[in-house]
Amino acid sequence: IRVAAGEPLWFSQSEVHMRGCAIECRVYAEDPDNNFIPSPGRITSLVEPGGPGVRIDSGVYEGWEVAIHYDPLLAKLVVWAPTRAAAIARLERAIAEYSVGGIRTTLPLFREMCREPRFRAGEFDTQFLDRWLAERRESPSALVADNLESDLAAAAAVLFYRDATPQVVSAMGAGESRWKRAGRVGGVRGVAR
Repeated sequence: IRVAAGEPLWFSQSEVHMRGCAIECRVYAEDPDNNFIPSPGRITSLVEPGGPGVRIDSGVYEGWEVAIHYDPLLAKLVVWAPTRAAAIARLERAIAEYSVGGIRTTLPLFREMCREPRFRAGEFDTQFLDRWLAERRESPSALVADNLESDLAAAAAVLFYRDATPQVVSAMGAGESRWKRAGRVGGVRGVAR
């Protein structure tokens, strides 16, 4: 507000130092495999990631109705780490934890992009996404593998909860699992997933 009012900044450019790497993914209720057409509907389940170096800016919740008349932005997922490689590893972990049910989102696209060697190497420009999407349409095998992986994970979760005894569910409690906590601690220490 002070800068907008014409007051000078209280620090100089020479005092600003780059530190680490941040990556943001804008999670939209869109179908990336159908020309990013909006995907309205009710969010039937929602699991957002968390942990060190992970931030979610979101206003949606389970049961929320994604309307067709408004911007389909659901959330901004932002990760930070000391290096680009560590930020990508943290992003992969966060996206793997992130789940939105009932509608299509851009999350599968981000999962796939994290595995793209040119993205990992930082070799991209403003036309990268258009070129990459065109290449992807010509060779959709990676997308099929990603969908299969998601389907297998969902099936495993359903079977676990179906067969879990009340004692197991009670022992898990409402808090974070030890596996998830260990993964997050490993991510902070720079251990890949």
